[in-house]
Amino acid sequence: MAGMEASVEARARAAALDARIVPIDWSAPDPDAVPFRFEAPSGALAGWSLGDPAGDRVVLVPGATGSKEDFLLLAPPLVAAGYFVQTFDLAGQYESAQAGPAAASARYDYPLFTADLVAFLESGEPAHVLGYSFAGIVAQLVLAARPELFRSLTLLTSPPLTGNVFRGMKIVGPLARFFSARIGAGLMIWGIQTNKNGVDEQRLDFVRRRLAVTRRSSVDDMVGLMMATPDVTSEVRAAAVPLLVATGKHDLWSVRAHAAYAARIGAELAVYRTGHSPCETTPNQLACDMIMTFERSEQPA
Repeated sequence: MAGMEASVEARARAAALDARIVPIDWSAPDPDAVPFRFEAPSGALAGWSLGDPAGDRVVLVPGATGSKEDFLLLAPPLVAAGYFVQTFDLAGQYESAQAGPAAASARYDYPLFTADLVAFLESGEPAHVLGYSFAGIVAQLVLAARPELFRSLTLLTSPPLTGNVFRGMKIVGPLARFFSARIGAGLMIWGIQTNKNGVDEQRLDFVRRRLAVTRRSSVDDMVGLMMATPDVTSEVRAAAVPLLVATGKHDLWSVRAHAAYAARIGAELAVYRTGHSPCETTPNQLACDMIMTFERSEQPA
């Protein structure tokens, strides 16, 4: 009972903090962040770390059209709880735009992204990993193949389907089978540039500038990969690490779909009163639930 009361109080405090979030300059890193360039198989990936390296390691992986800056509000509460946080831009994205396939004619594919994540995880201690949206697919593929690299996995608004994940999206789902990867990526970029997410002006200015340097071919290929998502749900469930599916009530996929996927892989489910980006809008509540997931990894089996 005491543990339950503590978790309720912690969530209430987190919700109060989230209610006080104000617009920030998303292009400005945390003053305590340490920038780095990681030499991955695909090339140099831009990242930063925050916190004491002696703390338990947390790796936050952004998705398509995203970047490490997406975690500016999520990292501090994790650091305050004693964790060492690392994050980096995926190949082709923002400040990792020059990383990619070795041959100009080659594509950004799952082996490229999984090799990069494996290399990064191998560079330190086993980590608590968060995969955001597309990166949740990549993280699951790596967990299925290399579970020893993980202490837990959080799937943040990651597609709760396999195969063509767009078929389950709200509104556009019935039309998804008619879209090519190029058209799907174009619609995604159009939605971001025209602020269909309804973000504030500072956030919108940043995401537009980020898109201007992100390699378009990487976004096209990511969308194509999400149209052919491998099914590793059995392997993920069998990996024997704590799992958390975190989403917003107004995400691209329904809460019902996320709940069904969480049940399928044996994960806890957390739902927030927000959309596709809880790391921006409810970061303290997300951090609270992540930390509870981390603590489950420390409990005896």
